Amino acid sequence: MRLVIQRVSTASVTIEDKPCASIGPGLLVLLGIETEDSEDDILYLVGKLSNMRIFPDSDGKMNLDIKQMAGEILVVSQFTLHASTKKGNRPSFIRAARPEQAVPLYEKFLSACTAELGKPCKAGVFGADMQVMLVNDGPVTIVMDSKSRE
Repeated sequence: MRLVIQRVSTASVTIEDKPCASIGPGLLVLLGIETEDSEDDILYLVGKLSNMRIFPDSDGKMNLDIKQMAGEILVVSQFTLHASTKKGNRPSFIRAARPEQAVPLYEKFLSACTAELGKPCKAGVFGADMQVMLVNDGPVTIVMDSKSRE
């Protein structure tokens, strides 16, 4: 399971020109699920995500986590995070989980984030053609992978 985490001042998802979800200050999380992922990957990543100190304290140092700054989380599924570009010029997505496996894990990830945050996480729609808009604050962008634990 792979995350691209962006600290944002605002982020939103639109589907077919209709607003789907939006947040103020917090985290936009792009979530890629691969065939080998399980609930253990969710527990690891949600624990790291919710306790990651990437928000500024009163001195401007990154010392606060998402809960301490009362931020929001917007999760967007993105199978392209598992693109393989090793051969040729057309990416392969063979490692990305099929919807029948990915959807339950995506929903469990959202539930775990909501439980950890203590308030509902916002989300895009799995498999939809989405337009994601954000204002990256910092910019701060962090990539995490549950397999490499970094």
